[in-house]
Amino acid sequence: MDDGPSLGELGRLIQSLRVDFRDDMAQINARLDRLVSADVYAVEKAAMAKEISDLAKAVETVQTQRAQDAERVTQTRRWFIASVIIPVIGLIIPFVFFILGGNG
Repeated sequence: MDDGPSLGELGRLIQSLRVDFRDDMAQINARLDRLVSADVYAVEKAAMAKEISDLAKAVETVQTQRAQDAERVTQTRRWFIASVIIPVIGLIIPFVFFILGGNG
């Protein structure tokens, strides 16, 4: 007697392998459908690089503007001190010395 599988068993095994193979191919195709093509990826990557470059330029512009604003505020303070505070102090000090000198 032959202990090997019968032709019917071999047919069922082959059919089972075919079904498994089809299922595996369907899963692979489903995954491939979700992938992005290399061309689309390259275009999106270039667009993202341009956006990052544009943002870097915008940040640099804002930083430059902030530095200019800070310098303008500093210059305004210096002008205020030089043109208002120092002359007022220059007028008050002699007045104080006059009052203190008149009592002594």
